[in-house]
Amino acid sequence: MNVDTNVRQAAGDLGHLCRTDEPLGPMTTYKVGGRAAIFVSPRSLADLTDVAEVVRRYDLPVLVIGRGSNLLIADGGFAGVAISLSEWADGIDIDGIVVRAGSAVALPVLARRTAAAGLTGFEWAVGVPGSIGGAVRMNAGGHGSDIASCLLRAEVFDIREGGSQWRPTPSLGLRFRGSNIGDDEIVLTAELELATGDVDRSEQEIAEIVRWRRENQPGGQNAGSVFVNPIPGELSAGELIDRVGLRGTRVGGAHVSDKHANFIQAGDGATAADVKALIDCVRDRVAAETGFELRSEVRLVGFVDNEAVQVDGASRG
Repeated sequence: MNVDTNVRQAAGDLGHLCRTDEPLGPMTTYKVGGRAAIFVSPRSLADLTDVAEVVRRYDLPVLVIGRGSNLLIADGGFAGVAISLSEWADGIDIDGIVVRAGSAVALPVLARRTAAAGLTGFEWAVGVPGSIGGAVRMNAGGHGSDIASCLLRAEVFDIREGGSQWRPTPSLGLRFRGSNIGDDEIVLTAELELATGDVDRSEQEIAEIVRWRRENQPGGQNAGSVFVNPIPGELSAGELIDRVGLRGTRVGGAHVSDKHANFIQAGDGATAADVKALIDCVRDRVAAETGFELRSEVRLVGFVDNEAVQVDGASRG
């Protein structure tokens, strides 16, 4: 990656807080993609405040890396500052039915911790491979529930303003797999309100969700469901992809999963361009043959919107 003057100066100002030319692919569940010009992993609010000051000074774009379960990084990388809170925001505090969790906490971990504490209402999250921060930003959900159903408020840090504030759930604009939390805002903490439950019942529900996921969804290098269901509860994206016969379709090293049509797998030798091309191919075919415009759940980073992508190599297999 060519590091321009602003990036070099920003890296110098950040000093020990940053690493340059850092591979981002291994930090995502697709395991493909390029490098970040600057990568930082702050260990305190003071560190994050320092990072924000440098970002504003040089007007650099920012990317928050959670557990990377909904990110596809372009092969050319990200020419800005990638931020991970994995070394800091990982605390869990349970006080009665109120749970406070740092943004880096993994959803399956919190699901099991709350169940073991005799709380119910978060079992669904055991099958979602993301973090609390990403879950709030995307209103993650599954098995008939989502984060909006139990979120009281979230602490959000504004990179451009340089401070954080607690925002009540209605102000976050949570909707099906989305919110109004911007690219320059970072969820630091989420406060949830659950209900008193039964440990054995919750653990049985968790075991059933894990069993269902293993039987119905593929493992390996993927980002979970690629497209938002066009009519939640009535018509799924997977049904539409199956309807036009795209299960198993390949572009380069990427293919539509044979196990679940709304999953795209990055196989051996796959590139981010392969995955992006296949996403575009599926979206275009579904739109042309069914009239439904599928919206991606996967956040695309570093791709040029009008970039010409070769999809002629798409094949069944």
